[in-house]
Amino acid sequence: MAKIAVKTSPAITPPQAQVLACGDGWSVSEVVCKLGPRDRPFEERHSSVSIAIVAAGSFLYRAHAGRELLTPGSLMLGSAGGSFECSHEHGTGDRCISFSYSPDRFDRLDADPRFRSLRLPPVRPLSPLIAQASANLAGAAGPSWEELSIELAAHAVQLDRGQSSLPGSAGPGAIARVARVLRTIENNPDAPHDLTTLAGGARLSPFHFLRTFQEVAGVTPHQFLLRQRLRRAALRLTTEPAKVVDIALECGFGDVSNFNRNFRAEFGMSPRAWRRQGSSARQAG
Repeated sequence: MAKIAVKTSPAITPPQAQVLACGDGWSVSEVVCKLGPRDRPFEERHSSVSIAIVAAGSFLYRAHAGRELLTPGSLMLGSAGGSFECSHEHGTGDRCISFSYSPDRFDRLDADPRFRSLRLPPVRPLSPLIAQASANLAGAAGPSWEELSIELAAHAVQLDRGQSSLPGSAGPGAIARVARVLRTIENNPDAPHDLTTLAGGARLSPFHFLRTFQEVAGVTPHQFLLRQRLRRAALRLTTEPAKVVDIALECGFGDVSNFNRNFRAEFGMSPRAWRRQGSSARQAG
C-alpha cells in the first residue's frame, strides 16, 4: 500500500491501512495517520505504484526529488520501490484514500509507472474523481473502485506529464505559514474567509501571501477554499436528502445561483444531476 512503514520505532504507531477493495494488480485502502508535530518521521517505501488522494489533513512528503506540502484534494504520487518520509510538524494526522497498482497493471493501462512529480495539487480535472472516491468511502454507491482506479491513474499520468517535475522551492517558514492557513480553512470551510484575513493569519501582506500560498499549495487561496466547499457539498448531495439550497448555504455559498454555476464548472453537471447520478448508482447497486 502507499503508506505502509518498512522502518519504524516501537514508540511510534505507523499509519493504519484498511483495504476497501482489490483486484488483479490493484487495490484501494483507507490510510489513517495519527502522527503529530512531536513524532519523528520514519522511512517508508512504496511497494507498488501509488496514487493517494489526501482526504483530510496536511503533511510534508519528502522523497529523493525534494519535498511538497500535501493538502486536502491533492494527490501523493509514488513510483514502485521509492523511499519517502511523511511528517506532520504543522498539525496532527491525515487521512488518505490510497490506490496501489502493480507495474504490470500500469503497463496494461498504457501508462508510465514512473512519476516525474511528487504531488498533484487540488485542480479542477481531479475534483469529480475525488468527490466520487469520498462518497464511496462514506458508503454511498457510485462508480466501482476498479473504475475509479483506472480513471485516477489516467488523469494522474496526464497531469503529471503536463506539470513541472521540479518540487516547490518554498522554505520551511513559508510552508509552516501556509500549512496553518490550510488547516484553518479545512476545519471551517464555510466561514467567510477572505484574502486579507487569511494573509493576516499567515502574518504576511496579501500580495506576498497570495504568491507564497500558490507556490506551496499549487493553487490560489480562493481555488483551494472553493474546492473544499464544493467537495463537501458534493458529498452531502450524495449522502443526504437535504435541499440543494440548504446545502449551498451551509457550505459557505451566499446564494444558490452562485453555487450552481461553480458546481457545474467544477463537476460538469448541475447539483441536481450529480444527486440523480448518485441515486441511480445506489439503485443499480
